[in-house]
Amino acid sequence: MDIELIEQDIYCPYCGERIGLLLDISAGSQTYIEDCQVCCQPMQVNFDTADGQCVNLQVSGAE
Repeated sequence: MDIELIEQDIYCPYCGERIGLLLDISAGSQTYIEDCQVCCQPMQVNFDTADGQCVNLQVSGAE
């Protein structure tokens, strides 16, 4: 399976800064924790994939 990365711009739920996330859509739908590149707070990233695209991307503060 080839890795297929796409970049999506999001806003951090903590500091509000716009940052870019690299998403591996070849692995299917995912949920994971990633730290904000600006304020280092943990964000929960959820997304689904369909037809080789990212759909339903949601980012929230991790608990």
